Amino acid sequence: MNDIRFLGDFDAPLLLFGGPYGNRQALDALFDEAGRLGIPADRMICTGDLAAYAADPQPVADRLRAAGVPVVMGNVEEALADSAGDCRCGFAEGSLCDTLAAAWYRHADAALDADTRRWMGQLPHRIDFTMAGRRFAAIHGGVNRINRFVFPATPAGDKAEELDAAGTDAVIGGHSGLAFTELLRGRLWHNAGAIGLPANDGTPRVWYSLLQPAAAGIAVSIRALAYDHKAAAGRIRAVGLPDAYATALETGLWPSDDVMPDADRARRGQALAPTETLWPHRHTSDHAAA
Repeated sequence: MNDIRFLGDFDAPLLLFGGPYGNRQALDALFDEAGRLGIPADRMICTGDLAAYAADPQPVADRLRAAGVPVVMGNVEEALADSAGDCRCGFAEGSLCDTLAAAWYRHADAALDADTRRWMGQLPHRIDFTMAGRRFAAIHGGVNRINRFVFPATPAGDKAEELDAAGTDAVIGGHSGLAFTELLRGRLWHNAGAIGLPANDGTPRVWYSLLQPAAAGIAVSIRALAYDHKAAAGRIRAVGLPDAYATALETGLWPSDDVMPDADRARRGQALAPTETLWPHRHTSDHAAA
């Protein structure tokens, strides 16, 4: 595993996001949003998976790399850097997700140049930083398994074990594609969501988050992002990728949700709302406000 990259201590807002998935239109909208919020590239963190369902992995990688956004290695970057035969996503063999992944992985494999693959292979598996006296670890899936799915309904005990393995106060995760925040006996698990694919909630919006110091602790805000999803869907169709993912961008529903726990699958098509959670300072009792 590559060494942990430590970014330092932050006393200003951080913008967190995952899963650009080759969706250039969504990434452009995110940079526009960061500009509106006054957040520079060195206060953005991506939890990986730059390539996947959408059409433009090379332009997505180029923009993030040129801007200098810190990026965690996802399973897709790992696979592409190794010239692996598949995305190492962790989908069940023979499932619809596994079948569709074969098509988009071939596209990404052909689209990315050698220099980008080398860069992907040098990305850290973990990015650490501190804020308000707490240490954070940004990872992709699990601390020791890059393609581990951690969903909102994943048992709290499993998340606590991951936090123990990280040895930090908080983990910022990715891979599952769903944004959520959970306080666990004074520690934090947070997934910033994905910008390349909707959240299976029946709307075309995608999600990112802000982490910022507050008087009483650290505020974690999950925010929706609108973008030109019709153009992104058109690009998927233009390059001959599975139409299921173009339809997903338009409808906000995943082609398959068989990787999810039952409780998360039951929320399919239920529109999400932005949330703000306060992670209180250690001298105050843990509570959440949404």
